[in-house]
Amino acid sequence: QIQLVESGGGSVQAGESLKLSCVADGFSICWAWFRQAAGKERVGVATLTTKGATTYDSSVLGRFTISHDNAKNTLYLQMNNLQPEDTAIYYCAASGATLTSCTRTNLDEYRDWGQGTQVSVSS
Repeated sequence: QIQLVESGGGSVQAGESLKLSCVADGFSICWAWFRQAAGKERVGVATLTTKGATTYDSSVLGRFTISHDNAKNTLYLQMNNLQPEDTAIYYCAASGATLTSCTRTNLDEYRDWGQGTQVSVSS
């Protein structure tokens, strides 16, 4: 298992940016960011494989960028032009060493999760 420690959340106004970080202490084939708004299900935001393949939910495409710094073993989510509908608790997730399809829809693919960080966007 991998420990994931998140940081970077906060309160911003619409149009501003935040960058979330997720420091890991182990290897994963698939990395992902999920978010959960109050009263709603946890949904996938973006995924990244060790091959460099990425996917994004249509709601964030063009505004968010997922990346990984191999030297620091840190996953990032750059969030630009934030909107009120982006308000949620954001969680990073790792599949581990097991091969997965690295999707945004099956939470069972992810073995390890960060503690969550709150992002609040007002306008």
